[in-house]
Amino acid sequence: MADITLEGVNKVYGDGFYAIHDLSFNIKDGEFMVFVGPSGCGKSTALRMIAGLESITSGNLLIGGKRVNDVDPKDRDIAMVFQSYALYPHKTVRENIAFPLRMARMDKAEIDRRVNDAARTLQLTAHLDRKPGHLSGGQRQRVAMGRAIVRKPSAFLMDEPLSNLDAKLRVQMRAEIARLQRELKVTTIYVTHDQVEAMTMGDRVAVLKGGVLQQVDTPQTLYARPVNVFVAAFIGSPSMNLYEATLTGSTLTLGSQSILLPDELWLSRMSLKDSRNRKVIVGIRPEDMEDAAVAPGPATIEVPVTLVEALGSEAIVHLQIDAPWVDGGDPDAVAVMGDTRSAVARFSSKSTVRAGTKARVTIDAAQLHFFHPDTRASIW
Repeated sequence: MADITLEGVNKVYGDGFYAIHDLSFNIKDGEFMVFVGPSGCGKSTALRMIAGLESITSGNLLIGGKRVNDVDPKDRDIAMVFQSYALYPHKTVRENIAFPLRMARMDKAEIDRRVNDAARTLQLTAHLDRKPGHLSGGQRQRVAMGRAIVRKPSAFLMDEPLSNLDAKLRVQMRAEIARLQRELKVTTIYVTHDQVEAMTMGDRVAVLKGGVLQQVDTPQTLYARPVNVFVAAFIGSPSMNLYEATLTGSTLTLGSQSILLPDELWLSRMSLKDSRNRKVIVGIRPEDMEDAAVAPGPATIEVPVTLVEALGSEAIVHLQIDAPWVDGGDPDAVAVMGDTRSAVARFSSKSTVRAGTKARVTIDAAQLHFFHPDTRASIW
């Protein structure tokens, strides 16, 4: 096993495109690290540089304390699992899993032992003599993982391995991958554009945008203390609601609505005092809003309801807040700065609000997030 360290790593292509900007952080031995971000943010490029499939323009990459910038991929002691399963269709499951060991000219008895061990771990024993064309998508992905496991590498690199699976299989497979990584205790880097996948799987998550690392931390810290508007909007589902607002004394003015901010908020976020009587960007997570008829509270707004999505255990409620909406910075999202968009709230199933009516909404004001309107950095 090994830790992986990136020291000021940059990637610039021949046409001048800057794919990765000064990427620096350490992945601890045995850690499950997830790279997440929108399309084109550089997460797969970073993974391919670690694998040796892309050259590093400048900076240092260390695996197990050894600089490996110029080391061939085959000599880096890593195993990759790709989005496409890349299985040999004419070979059986057994032969596909054993392939890297046969290429390494390993003893047949050891090959058989490793293949059988991997098959038991991945629940593939009954399928060892079948060919990939007769397997489900989830089974084929497990075969691809088995081929990586048998090598017993220092690190696993996984590039969106679940993208080709349907929603139900994705949930099952991400649980299997997380369980497997905990059992094997192998350093793992996992690339995904799905922030739910990132939050549920990673020990830590690195959020990238435009080739720049925005924040790397535990899932809970990313959710509770995002460093900027982009991370705040990207982490969480449904996404955080972001609006232009004004702090006046101890009151937040949000369009035509006013919210009295509790003393605990000022005590926990000392820098917020510097923004009194100024414009701010305010962030409200959907789960920090509730139907006031179900959960009354001191901080309430009265707004029109435009849509209610009843999900059984909860309701996703769309609300019209008359304040300028703020773009979270995700290029994959349709966003127009200054537009007025529906806020999204997560209400209890006990709520009886209906579209086309006005609802009183309780906001947990102690959980509000604030950002500087120019730098878009968090205010703490």
